[in-house]
Amino acid sequence: METMMNLITAEVTKVFVENGYDAGYGKVTLSNRPDLCEFQCNGAMAAAKEHKCAPFVIADKIAEGLKENPMFESVESVKPGFLNLKLAPEYLAGYVSGMKKDAGRFGCEKAKNPKTIIVDYGGPNVAKPLHVGHLRSAIIGESIKRIGRFMGHKVIGDVHLGDWGLQMGLVIVELKERRPELVYFDENYEGDYPKEPPFTLAELEEIYPAASAKSKTDEAYKQAALEATVEMQQGRRGYRAILGHLLAVSVPDLKRNYENLNVSFDLWKGESDARDYIPSMVQKLKDEGYAYMSEGALVVDVKEETDAKEIPPCIILKSDGASLYSTTDLATIVMRMEEYLPDRIIYLTDARQGMHFIQVFRCARKTGLAAPDTDLVHIIFGTMNGKDGKPFKTRDGGVMRLEALLSEINAEMLKKIKDNQNEKAQLDISDEEAEETAKIVALAALKYGDLSNQAGKDYIFDIDRFTSFEGNTGPYILYTIVRIKSILNKYVSGGDDLPENAALLAPRSVSEKELMLVLSRFNAMMENAYEENAPHKICAFIYELANAFNGFYHETKILAEPDEAVKASYIGLLMLTKDVLEACIDVLGFSAPERM
Repeated sequence: METMMNLITAEVTKVFVENGYDAGYGKVTLSNRPDLCEFQCNGAMAAAKEHKCAPFVIADKIAEGLKENPMFESVESVKPGFLNLKLAPEYLAGYVSGMKKDAGRFGCEKAKNPKTIIVDYGGPNVAKPLHVGHLRSAIIGESIKRIGRFMGHKVIGDVHLGDWGLQMGLVIVELKERRPELVYFDENYEGDYPKEPPFTLAELEEIYPAASAKSKTDEAYKQAALEATVEMQQGRRGYRAILGHLLAVSVPDLKRNYENLNVSFDLWKGESDARDYIPSMVQKLKDEGYAYMSEGALVVDVKEETDAKEIPPCIILKSDGASLYSTTDLATIVMRMEEYLPDRIIYLTDARQGMHFIQVFRCARKTGLAAPDTDLVHIIFGTMNGKDGKPFKTRDGGVMRLEALLSEINAEMLKKIKDNQNEKAQLDISDEEAEETAKIVALAALKYGDLSNQAGKDYIFDIDRFTSFEGNTGPYILYTIVRIKSILNKYVSGGDDLPENAALLAPRSVSEKELMLVLSRFNAMMENAYEENAPHKICAFIYELANAFNGFYHETKILAEPDEAVKASYIGLLMLTKDVLEACIDVLGFSAPERM
């Protein structure tokens, strides 16, 4: 279906053109004075300058030309030259009925020319457990992937594990200090390496922090780790075997944690998966004259004449021959070009990686590693902060593990659900159901709390506000969906069938029309959220939709309506509202329980 705004604009534009004015003046927008009208057009103000007349003269002509149009209930010319528009209730009901018949899409058309898009979640290092610093890339990346798929594109999610840098060398050196007798450290060993890892997950989670701390005070230890990293990258068998064990131990735990976030990946690849592309890539950059030696390192210049600030060269190899993030990111682009030829690659990281991706993108474009028509997009997200405005920490000042954060918010949500049951004397919910419901609602609280903020901005993680059943929160959205489900269940239990294909009647009240107006903006909103990689726009929409529904609910006796046709129309409107809300929360990455 064409968006409502485009349909209205087309009608207004036609009248502008018929009166001899440029089509560009017919643009219609949502009203900034909803107390006066629903839509507005300010084109007469601009047209007046060109045609050297009073704006209201033009506005009056356009209003007169739209007076008989069945799309509108009213079109008013307001001095000095504004056009105030209200949709005809019958037209609006017809449009929303069309959305209802378009099950699952609700008037949102799929892309006519689907793109292949890779979403790189900027994943964790394999030697470390997930912590709150990994939360935003996972939540935002998952939503962007789902939005793209809803719009009909082929979207591939890649965790992109960190498994090729210094953290690997640190683990190797620390393991060697603790267990030097292991065969991995015998350069003359030629047999098969043990299948069982030489460490458990718990041991690994202690090894890496110990090694990292030691490297900051012991220069010889850090140098050994750097050398071990280079040897691993250059193919030393024992060290590659340790890398294999690191992945075997870490990845199942990472998968479990991501599953708890309802985040999934099509590809579980890491930096190391691009290693075979590095030698030929480096040779190409040398042969084609892009790469040169600078202070012992191999670099590519990426500065441009229009740069307002200094953009350093992109380092391809360090002086010791080791790869960096820039090396593996460029090689990964080569790999993705060969395997998928994507139209777009989207990267998600915090602002600290801004310069890195400027250098990598410019290098990939300049040297032809990326296809000319492949978009390279870096989505920078802000920091999740505590109530003190500083990056979120545990009570003792450490970095909180992701599973600890989920456990904390689950516990808070369970407490609120049980308190809510006790207040309403709803004692028929078992402890098991209450716990499962708490997990569903807690995930919504966490994800909505994050996604409702513009990605690039910092936000305060406030567990009390996020888990509230009132205000702009995930639980409020879910409570609205559950309320609609309850009404629909009562309708069916009264012996009526849900009106699946019935057309909706024209709205009979201001609140019913407002609900239809908000619903009618769904397809335009989804298109915009996709184009701008902006999940927060979906959050804003469903909050507005939930408010519109609750306004209608509180003013309307839905099940007590005596006119059966009107009641069936109300129920149909509720069904559409529920389905649209559920489609939106699905692309945000969470779901609603049956009851709360």
